[in-house]
Amino acid sequence: MQVMELLAVAVVILLFFMILKQFGLWEPLSLDDSSDGGLELYVVRHQPEGLEELQSQTQFSRKELQSLYRGFKNECPSGLVDEETFKSIYSQFFPQGDASTYAHFLFKAFDTNRSGSIRFEDFVIWLSVLLRGSVTEKLRWAFNLYDINKDGLITREEMMAIMKSIYDLMGRYTSPSLREDVSREHVDRFFQKMDRNGDGVVTMEEFIEACQKDEEIMSSMQLFDNVI
Repeated sequence: MQVMELLAVAVVILLFFMILKQFGLWEPLSLDDSSDGGLELYVVRHQPEGLEELQSQTQFSRKELQSLYRGFKNECPSGLVDEETFKSIYSQFFPQGDASTYAHFLFKAFDTNRSGSIRFEDFVIWLSVLLRGSVTEKLRWAFNLYDINKDGLITREEMMAIMKSIYDLMGRYTSPSLREDVSREHVDRFFQKMDRNGDGVVTMEEFIEACQKDEEIMSSMQLFDNVI
């Protein structure tokens, strides 16, 4: 597998670990919480769904959800994360580059209802998928990230945009520096691997099948396991 293809997977993992740290969730979640009630709700503009409902939608325990909510609430008292806040979080970790475009794509992958903000429910449901979901669930999430316009297909233009956003993110640490022909070569290799029927687009089925046959991608997926 080519370096940029691995980098694309690694950046997804790296950025997600960073948001865990930003929200105070990097350390293992404490199961020592004496509160047995539901989520502690303060006066905010958005109040999350009930604890039982979130338990049924995720693979987190009651105690874990309570700890996750406290971390989320500390950073986002309103109960919502807008795109500018999301971009600001990532810019702190990549001062040498421009994280805004990649953060925009990542934000859209979380904001599935296209409301313009990420709720705690959105955050914790996708966190559950990435950390405790099956390989197929994780790959579906990655496909959704690359499918920028959410039409169920990855086009060459979308992959070019993703590749450019990764180069922009890494900034001066990217070597060689981005040239359009180099970026196009990476996209060509992606489509040679993924576009099984040669119709110029990659479907979710093609993406999942190709990834599951790639040992390095499967190893990357395992980095999500047992983070919390």
